[in-house]
Amino acid sequence: MKLELRGITKRFGPLVANDRIDLVVEPGQIHALLGENGAGKSTLMNVLFGLYEPDSGQILIDDKPAKIKGPADALEAGIGMVHQHFMLVPVFTVAESVMLGHESTRGAGLLDLDAARRQVRELSARFGFDVEPDAVIEDLPVGVQQRVEIIKAMARDAKVLILDEPTAVLTPQETDELIEIMRQLRAAGTSIVFITHKLREVKAVADVITVIRRGRVVGQADPGAPESELAAMMVGRSVMLQVDKAPAQPGEVALFVRDLVVTDRTGARVVDHVSFDLARGEILAIAGVQGNGQSELAEAILALVPATGSMVLEGRELVGSSVREVLDHGVGFVPEDRSHDGLVGEFTVAENLVLDLFADARFRGGLGMDLAAIKSNAEARIAEFDIRTRGPEQPAERLSGGNQQKVVVAREMSRPLRLFVASQPTRGVDVGSIEFLHRRIVAERDNGTPVLIVSTELDEVSALADRVAVMFRGRIVGIVPGDTPRDVLGLMMAGVPYEEAQRHAAEHPTTETLIEQDPSAAAAAGPEEGEVP
Repeated sequence: MKLELRGITKRFGPLVANDRIDLVVEPGQIHALLGENGAGKSTLMNVLFGLYEPDSGQILIDDKPAKIKGPADALEAGIGMVHQHFMLVPVFTVAESVMLGHESTRGAGLLDLDAARRQVRELSARFGFDVEPDAVIEDLPVGVQQRVEIIKAMARDAKVLILDEPTAVLTPQETDELIEIMRQLRAAGTSIVFITHKLREVKAVADVITVIRRGRVVGQADPGAPESELAAMMVGRSVMLQVDKAPAQPGEVALFVRDLVVTDRTGARVVDHVSFDLARGEILAIAGVQGNGQSELAEAILALVPATGSMVLEGRELVGSSVREVLDHGVGFVPEDRSHDGLVGEFTVAENLVLDLFADARFRGGLGMDLAAIKSNAEARIAEFDIRTRGPEQPAERLSGGNQQKVVVAREMSRPLRLFVASQPTRGVDVGSIEFLHRRIVAERDNGTPVLIVSTELDEVSALADRVAVMFRGRIVGIVPGDTPRDVLGLMMAGVPYEEAQRHAAEHPTTETLIEQDPSAAAAAGPEEGEVP
């Protein structure tokens, strides 16, 4: 099935999310839609799937105009979508999930679950999914849940499958399995629109790459194009994809963590007897698939969640302290969700730059705040951190994601620190801002500050870390050097011990590793070539 978008425009108030976008997806083609977070990729696909109605433009299927007013119309037209956040009911079985919204009955109006089971088995066998129809969704690994979403789409006879940031929650090995699934779907005649901001993945699997920047198509590229060229198209200028940093010069250990335990509301241990040390002048990255306790570990350090065990920073026990006491002891903290936990959107940039510094004598005047000092501080931080804003009085909510993150980082780095903690420091940030933020984090390390980074992006972990602690189901699987291969880290993220991961990675390299070793493999990779044993 041929799919074409002509002149699609979608506005949200004054924001033009999609600006006259043209896109053609040929039958049996993997068409990558590449762009930074916020470029308009997901909005465009939500228009195609009927979740948004375009302000102007046309959708054509096999050269004929199609009216798609909702997801039911999209499914009827042969368009399926796997969302970045899966649309699955945790307590349902696979068969029930596949049947949901598409129920078949038998006898006296009873659901025909046997038919759903047969359909799951047939599709699973056809594509090698290895999915059990009666398995409960919440018991399945994330990679298998994603396969269930693909089965749901294929059960509705999807001819075009939209995958929205499908590797965001996958290990490199699970990503490789998804790439193989995409190739099998392509070989069976299914067209795929692959939405991503990850350059390695489009080079591994795409037939065609369309790049979107600020809501507009800026061009197409060949999968064999250098990553630097693709990044420049995404950002609009040349960027450094590698972090330029000298080897760490660690000093004395500043943070001792011993047997740290954090439990959730159900009593389950989300951080399970975690222990590690962190020295001055080094970056320790906590790596793992989202949901394995990394976020709770970072929050425990700032006393945002209760914990037991011990965390001693520069001679002071942090367990049992308040958030205010931890901040006053010199901990800088960048939360993973800046919108909810890092900023007050309605406040000005100047006000956000002193959110946790209001008690600082520099910003107090008489019975209130010293507004002149707050403005002067903002002007200095705006210049130092290259925050693109109309001025200190602009509301933070009107900044781009990258500039909002710079405000948070600038605030936390604007005072002497004994420890800097950043959780997902570049999530939702453009490539240019990532480059800047990485430089500042390395500079903080080089100033002698111990730095703890929590990130699900292996590119970021590999770029920044002097050592990597890999977490799986609340425990640290191992602490390894920062230059440990991505394949090994990926296996450890699935719970495989370090030595075993080393052996397995050497015997079974992932597709992106093969491409790293031989860049020409990106153009050659196909259903028969470049596949992983």
